[in-house]
Amino acid sequence: MKALSLLAALGAATATHAAPVTYTVDPTHTYPSFEADHMGMSMWRGKINKNAGTITLDKAAGSGSVDITMDMASIDFGLDIMNSKAREPDLFDTAKYPQARYTGRLEGFRNGAPSRVVGELTLHGVTRPVTLTINTFKCMPHPMFKRDWCGADASATINRADFGIDAGKDWGFKMDVGLRISVEAVQAE
Repeated sequence: MKALSLLAALGAATATHAAPVTYTVDPTHTYPSFEADHMGMSMWRGKINKNAGTITLDKAAGSGSVDITMDMASIDFGLDIMNSKAREPDLFDTAKYPQARYTGRLEGFRNGAPSRVVGELTLHGVTRPVTLTINTFKCMPHPMFKRDWCGADASATINRADFGIDAGKDWGFKMDVGLRISVEAVQAE
């Protein structure tokens, strides 16, 4: 009976210590990237160089959340003239809409790792549901910071016209855009 009481007390203590953990997104190791059609001739690829955010993860409960903000003026196709064009009103209109934001909840946990993020993307002043498939997910102790460190690779496809960005549609540009997000985050202090 005494052993049973001890096990119950340990179980209760463990349950009270299990709680959501907040992670700070590392902008130097996080790359929201995309690929978009160029009139069926080629795929243009780019990334957003400046981002920030937090991820909350409760491994024991199989839940969590994501909140990422992207500086759209940092869009980078690797070509200055395209970067400039992308910031103009007929595309991202970064003067009017300087940020994009993705918020969502982690779902589909298997062996302590989420398999998707169900959320909303706000881009160009329009908010639409976007579910990201998590292709890989891993946590481990950070070798320098000695805190928990998680990383993931996620993907989705969106229709840019749904966000009011339909430049080139009449010329045969496809509106589907592939998203690929590599993210790393360290447990907040």
